[in-house]
Amino acid sequence: MCNSSTPHPYRGPDDADSRRSYPPAPEPLPVPVIDNHTHLDFRAGLLEVSIGDAMDAAAAVGVRAAVQVGCDLESSRFTVAAVEADHRLLGAVAIHPNDAPRYAERGELEAALAEIEELAGHPRVRAIGETGLDFYRTHGEGLSHQRESFRRHIDIAKRLGLTLQIHDRDAHDDIVQVLHEEGAPDRVVFHCFSGDEQLARTCNDNGWYMSFAGTLTFKNAANLRSALAIAEPRRILVETDSPFLTPHPHRGRPNASYMVPYTVRAMAEVTDSELSEFCSRLTENTVDAYGGWD
Repeated sequence: MCNSSTPHPYRGPDDADSRRSYPPAPEPLPVPVIDNHTHLDFRAGLLEVSIGDAMDAAAAVGVRAAVQVGCDLESSRFTVAAVEADHRLLGAVAIHPNDAPRYAERGELEAALAEIEELAGHPRVRAIGETGLDFYRTHGEGLSHQRESFRRHIDIAKRLGLTLQIHDRDAHDDIVQVLHEEGAPDRVVFHCFSGDEQLARTCNDNGWYMSFAGTLTFKNAANLRSALAIAEPRRILVETDSPFLTPHPHRGRPNASYMVPYTVRAMAEVTDSELSEFCSRLTENTVDAYGGWD
């Protein structure tokens, strides 16, 4: 464990509301890994932590870098500023599938997509995402806007040679269908993989990456563990989706990149892997998916 006397940017007052306070730092990993999906601009806890302090806290437990992900114009602009501010970050920019209908209803989707493409031209922006389909929060007419936005993001990723980061909620079959209809980019990442063995086999067959988050550690996530068990080792990534999806045993509290070790250890156990070798594989896969951080 980290020395309790070492200052930690996520440590608030001892009497803070535990539901809104960040958990203590986990035991460091033996080999550094990369958090390939985080939202440093989103605040869920009692504390506001700077980009540099957040990445320092992650590095202290063996999380050496991260991909900062945009979900709308504001957060995508933040992403570009963040990757310029800290060399440990690469970026992804997009209009989230649940935000696309809102832009469309205001007549602003075309302009938003044009700006996303402009932001994606930054050399440290390596992915278009998160984009995709969400049948849990969006319904009715909004789905047509969501589908059109997804197709446009695929086109941007292909023309710019960038990785595609997919948000998939209750939409596995439709996302696979759109990817086949449009022709998937060379590198596709299913962010916060939420499928079962069938979707894992589809990803294996198509060479798509599966990124596992803290949800893998939840007691009711047997489907995710079964999917990970059959995923090709070279297609596995890890993420936090912080400040969301905090892994067990701190589920329900705010998440951050320094919490990755909990998920990595669970993944190594599911795949019956030696931890150091598994960490090395995760880092190699992440660099393959996004390119180098130097």
